[in-house]
Amino acid sequence: MAMRYAFWPGCVSKGAAPELYMATNRVARELGIELVELDLATCTGAGVIQEQAPELADALNARTFAMAQQLGLPLMNICSTCQGIESMVQDKLAKNPDYLAKINDILAEEGLHYTPDLAIKNFLWVLVEDFGLDRLKAMIKRPLNGVRIGPFYGCYILRPSDILGIDEHPGRNTYLEQAIEAVGATPVQYEGAKKCCGFPILTINRENSLKQAGNHIHEAQDLGADALVSPCPLCHLNLDAQQPAAKSVTHYDIDLPIIHLPQMIGLALGVPPQEMRMDHHVVSTKKLLDKLPEGVPA
Repeated sequence: MAMRYAFWPGCVSKGAAPELYMATNRVARELGIELVELDLATCTGAGVIQEQAPELADALNARTFAMAQQLGLPLMNICSTCQGIESMVQDKLAKNPDYLAKINDILAEEGLHYTPDLAIKNFLWVLVEDFGLDRLKAMIKRPLNGVRIGPFYGCYILRPSDILGIDEHPGRNTYLEQAIEAVGATPVQYEGAKKCCGFPILTINRENSLKQAGNHIHEAQDLGADALVSPCPLCHLNLDAQQPAAKSVTHYDIDLPIIHLPQMIGLALGVPPQEMRMDHHVVSTKKLLDKLPEGVPA
């Protein structure tokens, strides 16, 4: 069964975390998922445009939605933050028909129109709900046996739960653990898995942001995690790129690889790490790769 999605990669995977973009496209090909990238789509405006110009942010998101609808495809993103913002805008427009009409008047200048019935899903949800974990298991070439991975969700893919479909799909708050188990690894249960990474306050309270990140990393590492996996590149930036700084602030001896969800899936599918730029991380992934089962090329 062919699967096609309008693909919104988000800003970070095209900027600070290009390995996520590469890994997503590579793994999608391996899974037989066709991604039709929305090259002309713009940032969701999370935390920036939304605060200063909410109507503009809503129009930009509705524009992305309308582009996907013009293709007749559901929309897939690879960022928890994008998922949260897109879900909140979608909910706002669905509940306010007069406001939706105003936004559509703006979109009409480009010949676009948004109707609030678009399926918008993070890659994690696509993997579990649409592709199916049993189907994934049948394709695995390199089970991650013996590897312990801690899930890190990020805020925006879980909260607010009613807008993010947790009531309709109650398993969404355990999908990461399910995906970890599906690839043969062992999920590490730790308190910080569903807490904020600290990224939203990095520029206004750097010390507290780094403490948040450092505490989560230390907790998971202390419980035996070999890595953390996240569906959010902003969380990845704070947990990976800022990990050396978090180490100096918390004084914890932390050295834990942080991987993107498509990279974890790709490893289990036998995709070479270099094709997913696993050498692009600040914290080296070498010790994680060294734990892969013997006899399977890394």
